Amino acid sequence: MTETGATGANGATGRARTAPGGSDLPLTEAYDTALLDLDGVVYAGPNAIDHAADSLAVARDRGMRLAYVTNNASRPPRVVAEHLTELDIPAEPSDVINSAQAAARLVAEKVPAGAKVLVVGGAGLVEALAEHGLVAVRSLAEQPLAVVQGYDPSVGWEQLAEASYAVASGLPWVASNTDLTVPTARGIAPGNGTLVAAVRTATGVEPEVAGKPLPPMHRETVIRTGAKRPLVVGDRLDTDIEGAWNGGVDSLLVFTGVTTPALLLDAPVEHRPTYLAADLRGLLTAHRAAVAVDGGFECGGWRAWAEDGVLRLSGAGEDRYDGLRALCGAAWSAGAGLDGRKALAELGF
Repeated sequence: MTETGATGANGATGRARTAPGGSDLPLTEAYDTALLDLDGVVYAGPNAIDHAADSLAVARDRGMRLAYVTNNASRPPRVVAEHLTELDIPAEPSDVINSAQAAARLVAEKVPAGAKVLVVGGAGLVEALAEHGLVAVRSLAEQPLAVVQGYDPSVGWEQLAEASYAVASGLPWVASNTDLTVPTARGIAPGNGTLVAAVRTATGVEPEVAGKPLPPMHRETVIRTGAKRPLVVGDRLDTDIEGAWNGGVDSLLVFTGVTTPALLLDAPVEHRPTYLAADLRGLLTAHRAAVAVDGGFECGGWRAWAEDGVLRLSGAGEDRYDGLRALCGAAWSAGAGLDGRKALAELGF
């Protein structure tokens, strides 16, 4: 898939992307399905992110299907859909795809029907296993045939120790995801990857990982949505954007979560989004491409280039994100390690 009307990118896979792409059409028209991350994109903890509900309502009215794809395995789709609806974002359980579902499918491929599985995590994992006819247990003494681990705020030392004993005994181990952090209403907190690291350290074993950015999550999403022209929307370079790159589909990065403009400038090729926007209003608009000209890149009245290890910026465009697009083109084309602090400050970042 390539961006509709694109002028500055190099195809949906991003394997040679040296600048953000452009779309002559609003993204709601260029793509049939938005595969939206939740934490840091749609909500942070119990609260909706600014402009999320209104933007998604307009996208839905324009005919775009909305699917909510999250590495957070703690809550079942039904509970997530209820939470979204409370935030004025109407959703059905079938609209929610989580890493627990992808992990459960991986486990189901390894054990016989009806097998017991040791669960380190919450209700999301338990329900996902039940969907495949598997039985969740909490102790190695119950003779499980596999271990599955996902994020849940209730996970503590006893569960991590039980998982360590089971993994050390040779049972297959599947992790829903390895995100090191998770955004909350109070700030950034440890994620499932931090908890997985505890079991890894105790056992010396690496889990098979189901969630973004790895292929099992993309497979689960395609199976459940039937999307033909999907657009991945996320806030994390190492999960959302890399997952889109691995799946060969386009992506929109929003700056409402963990990624900063400075991180984006240093992004390796697999972490470079097709589009970027301040928030989910970016779904509703066309996007200018950053175009290579005279040793630099231009976008929306801004020009950026690399000189003596420093990113330079000139111009006075109306949209500072056009300036960031130009800076991305200059940085991604020139290589890592450029100093972009002054240029980003000129844009107000």
